[in-house]
Amino acid sequence: MLDEFIRYLEAERRYSPLTVRNYRHDVTAFLAWLGCADREEELRRVTTDDVRAWILHRTEACHLGAASMNREVSSLRAFFRWMLSRGFVACDIVRPISSLRTSRRLPAFVPESRMGGIVRDCEFDTEDFRSERNSLIVLMLYACGLRLAELVGVNRDDFSEDYATLRIRGKGDKERMVPILEFLREKILHYLGLIERQNICKSSEKALFLTHQGKRIARITVYRIVKEELARGGVQGKKSPHVLRHTFATHLLNGGADMREIQELLGHASLQATQVYTHSSIARLRDAYAKAHPREKDGKC
Repeated sequence: MLDEFIRYLEAERRYSPLTVRNYRHDVTAFLAWLGCADREEELRRVTTDDVRAWILHRTEACHLGAASMNREVSSLRAFFRWMLSRGFVACDIVRPISSLRTSRRLPAFVPESRMGGIVRDCEFDTEDFRSERNSLIVLMLYACGLRLAELVGVNRDDFSEDYATLRIRGKGDKERMVPILEFLREKILHYLGLIERQNICKSSEKALFLTHQGKRIARITVYRIVKEELARGGVQGKKSPHVLRHTFATHLLNGGADMREIQELLGHASLQATQVYTHSSIARLRDAYAKAHPREKDGKC
């Protein structure tokens, strides 16, 4: 039953491999804890109280946070909703379960002054393959607002003929077009010339970002590269590809970009997902207000 559900996620919903893996893991873990096989006759006996007991176990015994617990419940909700739609169960047992309340955390981002220095360092051209590749990874994450999986999945033929736009395959295999700024275009062309001159690219490999052996770069390698490059640039706190995506969105918003435009560039399915960056801007304004307003500075009018 679970394998059929996974095929549905892959073929009909066209979820990413990472999302499908998470769904499989969450449903498998729940059924294993329950001692229930994924056969129709056993799944019919699972109740809402079983799901509530699972949530209690995960949050109290396993100390799982609210956001992670909500993701696991979402996986169960999708599974049992699919079961209901196929007529395997009589009711949706997860429907009465409410999501746990989570504290809203502002997305971490790199200040513009700090990011400006990092960009200038990355723009400098060299003939060293690793240095050029690593610099281009940082620039594309920041200048295009890409997710980690999207960056790793970019192929050299995803660019337009003039390298002015890039076709991105996002979540749910949805495509969007992202403009390439001139400074980034020049860096891309330099990098492509470099891998050709050094004969790094294998003829059968279409990936933009390669290892020195000419194979597509791994996600974990990109994560490590970004962490090292941001640390070298003096960034404090969290350092990850998603921080650069947050930085892209925050800087656009601070620069006056329309929320709908940012939504389209990020590839968000709903505006609600993009609106988290308004909180970031408000927090920045509140900080500036507190530092500048006479009442805040002097403690009096």
